[in-house]
Amino acid sequence: MTANTSPIILVDGSSYLYRAFFASQQADMRTSEGVPTGAVRLVTSMLRSLIKQYPDSPVAVIFDAKGKTFRDEIYPEYKAQRPSMPDDLRTQIEPIHNIVRAMGFPLIAVEGVEADDVIGTYAREASAKGLDTVISTGDKDMAQLVDKHVTLINTMNDSYMDVEGVKDKFGIPPELIIDFLALMGDKVDNIPGVPGVGEKTALALLQGIGGIADLYDNLDKIAALGFRGSKTMAKKLEDNREGAELSYLLATIKTDLELELPIEDIPVPIANNDQLMPLFKQCEFRTWVRDLDDTADGSGGDATGGENEAPPAPVEVEYETILNQQDFDRWLKALSEADLFAFDTETDSLNYMEANLIGLSFSIEPGKAAYLPVAHDYMGAPDQLDRKSVLTQLKPLLESEQHKKVGQHIKYDMNVLARYDIELKGVAFDTMLESYVLNSTATRHNMDAMADHYLDLKTVKFEEIAGKGKKQLTFNQIEMEQAAPYAAEDADITLRLHQTLNNRLENDSALEQVFSDVELPLIPVLARMEQQGALVDATQLAQQSLEHGKRLAELEIKAHELAGGPFNLSSPKQLQEILFEQQKLPVIKKTPKGAPSTAEEVLQELALDYPLPKLIIEHRSLSKLKSTYTDKLPQMINPATKRIHTSYHQAVTATGRLSSSDPNLQNIPIRTTEGRRIRQAFVAPEGYKLVAADYSQIELRIMAHLSQDKGLLNAFAGGEDVHKATAAEVFKVALDEVTIDQRRSAKAINFGLIYGMSAFGLAKQLGIGRNEAQKYIEHYFETYPGVQRYMDDIRLKASEDGYVETLFGRRLYLPEIKASNGMRRQAAERTAINAPMQGTAADIIKKAMVKVDDWLESSATEARMIMQVHDELILEVPEAEVESVSAQLVELMQSAADLDVPLLVEAGIGDNWDQAH
Repeated sequence: MTANTSPIILVDGSSYLYRAFFASQQADMRTSEGVPTGAVRLVTSMLRSLIKQYPDSPVAVIFDAKGKTFRDEIYPEYKAQRPSMPDDLRTQIEPIHNIVRAMGFPLIAVEGVEADDVIGTYAREASAKGLDTVISTGDKDMAQLVDKHVTLINTMNDSYMDVEGVKDKFGIPPELIIDFLALMGDKVDNIPGVPGVGEKTALALLQGIGGIADLYDNLDKIAALGFRGSKTMAKKLEDNREGAELSYLLATIKTDLELELPIEDIPVPIANNDQLMPLFKQCEFRTWVRDLDDTADGSGGDATGGENEAPPAPVEVEYETILNQQDFDRWLKALSEADLFAFDTETDSLNYMEANLIGLSFSIEPGKAAYLPVAHDYMGAPDQLDRKSVLTQLKPLLESEQHKKVGQHIKYDMNVLARYDIELKGVAFDTMLESYVLNSTATRHNMDAMADHYLDLKTVKFEEIAGKGKKQLTFNQIEMEQAAPYAAEDADITLRLHQTLNNRLENDSALEQVFSDVELPLIPVLARMEQQGALVDATQLAQQSLEHGKRLAELEIKAHELAGGPFNLSSPKQLQEILFEQQKLPVIKKTPKGAPSTAEEVLQELALDYPLPKLIIEHRSLSKLKSTYTDKLPQMINPATKRIHTSYHQAVTATGRLSSSDPNLQNIPIRTTEGRRIRQAFVAPEGYKLVAADYSQIELRIMAHLSQDKGLLNAFAGGEDVHKATAAEVFKVALDEVTIDQRRSAKAINFGLIYGMSAFGLAKQLGIGRNEAQKYIEHYFETYPGVQRYMDDIRLKASEDGYVETLFGRRLYLPEIKASNGMRRQAAERTAINAPMQGTAADIIKKAMVKVDDWLESSATEARMIMQVHDELILEVPEAEVESVSAQLVELMQSAADLDVPLLVEAGIGDNWDQAH
């Protein structure tokens, strides 16, 4: 999914439905014709409330499907005692479903399972990917899903429950909720439980010993707990073991379903008011009808860069296919005379280094576009103009600076055309970047999502014409009747998106400047870097892989020795058995199903005292390094260039930082010996050196500039080691007496506070007590009061404006900044503090890249930029030019921004990336 910082919202539609129905019974709301509408109104009201609270969040509404579920097959009496659905509720289901869809929510119901299972699957998937999720429900069973990324909200009483909230409410953590429900049973769902076990007894058992599995392993210890009935409880549990295990199974929410809609594709809802209006009128919701009328009149709006502006009026489309020279000449003339035209390429691969051009599409005015096919080769394909001839005729136009073009993610088209010796110039706009600069988190920045968000249009998806999976066709295989309208639509929608987005950018000079001065000129820079690629020594990587394989085998043998026998090191189940059943290691954390966790953070804690977990961590780390880098990188070497060609992404991160993929250069480890060895495989060609230039402590320098704290300003102005200076102040020692450990602690404080680290987090990082960490933080703010003042001011400004800005005007919206829930609001405040620094650092290196590229392109040097990683630029430089290029590189990077402290750039030189860093 996009880089949306807002949580994903999963609405328990079935819970909403029943709660709304019974809550509305007293009022007995009906239309003038006597049709019940109370549940419809209350469900709609709760959904409207959610949208206001989470305006930028993706939302899905999940209902129970009709028919029996797998639980009914396991236990036919499951929910057998529930009364049949009241008629007054049954008649409201269809209008509720219709309104849900019209409000822009995907409505999901999966046969054979309950809504809980769908929500559980999405929640676990999101949590595994580090995505925050809010489940809107009134169902207590959902508490078992809560973790550091998953929280519950009850819209009817505005209550909120995170991990601590679950503990406060139930007296146990989320991972014991299933055991709690299984012991007590549930009369509503007809889950049997254990006879004689109520809430107090269940808590006494769980708090005293642990989950159901632990209870049955320790029946002899139950009597010692001392609660009423404890002496006979062991026998009750033993007699009802089968019922307890069945109840556990029934109470467990499934989290492993295969769902059609990927979690990344859950959309930020955009209501279709044309559909909503008749539905609201039918239910006689007069106030909401007036609201829609007001929106249609243009009296609505917001302060988020025009996100709620009405989409443009519908346009009649007229698309044509260019199959002869006469039509091509006519379009060439029109394109040459146009002030601006949109264009797009169609290819047979997403890999820009291998993609063959299949066709091009053009648009000059909204609704009118043409597709020019040049390489469709399926059986029965119509005759097409020759690709070489077409490109020869288009080359002067495409390479002209005077003829302005707009594209969607036009860097890809630029790279494809470069394979045909065409250097695309005159790129005036890119709709992906226009959307990204306007609001990086409002929507994903692909064409389909933007057309839906900004134009209220559903475009033809590629899968609709090409199919899915292994049977998906490449574009050259798609029949012209389908390919031509799809391709022409791409150019048409690009032009229409540009007109809408550019109007909004022109109304905000700061954002317009970010687009024109930072993002737009970076496109050809990144394209050149991608085409240049980086030279990688496959032999070195193969040798590393071989060594990793041997080391992994050694670690496996040692692990088997420590475990007393062979086992699969990658199997959590086998690892649980060995660590916690055989070796009796302490259980630090449990899985949602009550089993001891073998997660990374658990093993790291156990590794401090026990050898096997330490060995498992080493095995996991090395195995990941081998599969992700040393095995995979050689396979990614382009056979023609003998280099690796990554893809840089400008519109992914919320703060403006570049990211990369295939391979992800940003994640190659640097702090470990094995990670640095991978960098050693990125080498300079014969006669060249690699030069790596890195901004030193750039975010701290930006903090000094933003906060205007005299202590920080003076430290940087004087060229001091700022971490050492901080240590001297915080620990009250002379500068020359600062120890290595004190400097390390000061560094953790300096960077930790930028990222909103709490005393608890600092304590954990430094391995000290929370009170001691709090004192460090207090001393820090006493030393640098300007930093504290900046943090307080930026929180207030963010709350007032709803966004924060970088020094160059880039904007990051913070929808959670006014959240009523303290945890969500505090998370937004931490983002508000960090985003201006991280975003400004991103802007600075982007501006530096443009400067460096301008110099490289205009000078006689053979040096070329080949990589960008975080705050570092890597160049390939002829040996004879190393000194002069390094000096110029440092000077250009240091001049990329004018701060109140000097920007410091350090450059290294080497035969490989590790040596140069």
